[in-house]
Amino acid sequence: MEDLIYNKPHRRYNILTGEWILVSPHRTKRPWQGKTEDKVEVKTVTYDPSCYLCPGNERASGDKNPNYEHVYTFTNDFAALLPDVEAEEVNEGLFKAATEEGICKVVCFSPDHSLTLPLMKEEDITRVVQKWKEEYIELGGKDGINNVQIFENKGAIMGCSNPHPHGQIWAQRSIPEEIIKKTENQKVYWEQHNKSLLQAYIEQEKEVNERILVENEYFVALVPYWAVWPYEAMIVPKRHIQSIDQLQEEEEKAFASIIKKLTIKFDNLFETSFPYSAGIHQKPTDGKEHPEWHFHMSFYPPLLRSSTVKKFMVGYEMFANPQRDITAEQAANTLNALSEVHYLKR
Repeated sequence: MEDLIYNKPHRRYNILTGEWILVSPHRTKRPWQGKTEDKVEVKTVTYDPSCYLCPGNERASGDKNPNYEHVYTFTNDFAALLPDVEAEEVNEGLFKAATEEGICKVVCFSPDHSLTLPLMKEEDITRVVQKWKEEYIELGGKDGINNVQIFENKGAIMGCSNPHPHGQIWAQRSIPEEIIKKTENQKVYWEQHNKSLLQAYIEQEKEVNERILVENEYFVALVPYWAVWPYEAMIVPKRHIQSIDQLQEEEEKAFASIIKKLTIKFDNLFETSFPYSAGIHQKPTDGKEHPEWHFHMSFYPPLLRSSTVKKFMVGYEMFANPQRDITAEQAANTLNALSEVHYLKR
C-alpha cells in the first residue's frame, strides 16, 4: 500500500480479531464544540482513611485490609462472577441463556494511594507482574476456569470507582468473545506458517519502524497498525510465549520497565494522569496447548485532543464499525517525541 493512501479515508484490517476499522485523517481539522472532561489532578495523599483499598482500612463489605507493604489481592466484594454457580440453561426457541461462574479479584498495585504505574518504581511494577503471573497460574488451574482476564481501568473517565492504584482479574468458565476471535485468527496463521502471528507482525513493524514507541531486549511497545483509540498501544514479547506464566525473571523486569516507559509517555502527552483501560490477552486456561497464542497487553486511552477532550464510540462506531481520525503513524510520531522522564519529575 502506498503511503499516499494513508492521507485519504481508508480501512485497516485487524489481524487479531478479523475486523476492520475506518480511518479518516482529514477529520483532524474539524472544530470541537462538544463535551469536555475535567482535567485529572494527580493525587498527592499517600494514605486516605476513607479509601476502601488503602492498607488497614475497612472495606464496604466490613472486611479489613491488612497493612500490606507491596502488592495485595483479594476477592472482589462486589464480584460480577460468583463461584459454584449451578449449571443451568435456557433453550426456548430464540431465547438462549446459561449460568456463568467464576472468580473476580482486586489487585492493589501499591499501598501508596498517590501512585499510578508510571509513578511507581520498576521493581514495584515487577512485583505487580509477578502477582499477575501467580494469579494466572492459581486461578487458571482451578476446575471450571477456562479463561483468566487481567485488566486495569485507570481514571474516573474509564469508570474506575476508586482512585487507589489497582486492577482486576476476572476468571470464568466460558471463554470471552474477544479471546475466541483472537484464538481463531492466530490459529489460522499458525497452521499455515508454523509461526506466531504476532511474532511475524512485530518483525514487519521493526522493518518499517513507523509505529514503534519503546523497545528493550525482550519487548516491543507500539501503536498497532489497526489501532482504534487515538493513542492506543500494545506491548508484545519478542519471544513467542503463550501466557504470562512463561515469563522468565529477566522478562518480568523488562515487562515492568516497558510498562513504566509507555505509561510515562501517556502522562506526558497532555501532562495529566492519563486514563486508559489496559488488559492482557493470553491463551485460555481450558487445558489445551494453544501453540498459536502469543500473549500481549493492550492499552485503550480515550483522550483525543487534550486532557479534557475524549474520543467517543457512538453513532457510526456503535452501528457500523470503529472509526478514528488521526492515523496510527501520527499517534506514534506524537508519542515518540515525548520524554521518557515523567513531567512531574523534571
